[in-house]
Amino acid sequence: MSRKSLAFVTGNQNKLKEVVAILGDSFPWKVESRNIDLPEFQGEPDEISEEKCKVAAKEVGGPVIVEDTCLCFTALGGLPGPYVKWFLKKLGPEGLHRLLTGWEDKSAYALCTFAYSTGNLKDPVLLFRGKTMGKIVEPRGPRNFGWDPCFQPDGFNETYAEMPSETKNEISHRGKALKALKEYFGEAGGEPEHKKARNLDKET
Repeated sequence: MSRKSLAFVTGNQNKLKEVVAILGDSFPWKVESRNIDLPEFQGEPDEISEEKCKVAAKEVGGPVIVEDTCLCFTALGGLPGPYVKWFLKKLGPEGLHRLLTGWEDKSAYALCTFAYSTGNLKDPVLLFRGKTMGKIVEPRGPRNFGWDPCFQPDGFNETYAEMPSETKNEISHRGKALKALKEYFGEAGGEPEHKKARNLDKET
């Protein structure tokens, strides 16, 4: 019996590969990427995630997940937050590090939110969150995965970019959010019914 498909809205094949690896072979649905140009909403992370998921569900017409990622600098009051994609595009990892040149406090946290919709617009969007504490450092490691080179998780001497994928997936913000999503699907026997959204934000 073939598994049902769950659309993951992304055009980033590295991100798709990481998500599939974290969910593992026991995940009851087959995750397939859909490259949809979603609007760039503004607001708080939960609001952005919900709105993106609603648009994606309307486009896909079936079960769908979307991801929203924030990188929040303590010294900057949480910025760049959900807008890190644009900061990274303009400044690169080196520029993100230089933003804190005048600040002693280099602490930051990475926040990932996965939003899930059944595809039925009458059903509520469910949110699954993961958070990892760390600090912003001078970029180290490969440059093929966003801001990974300049984020060093607390308790480690390596940046995300320098870590083996297995280690990163275990402790990352994305890994934690996906574990919450996986647990939810597992508890529902692969057929999720709407419950309270999960928040897995243990700090690493």
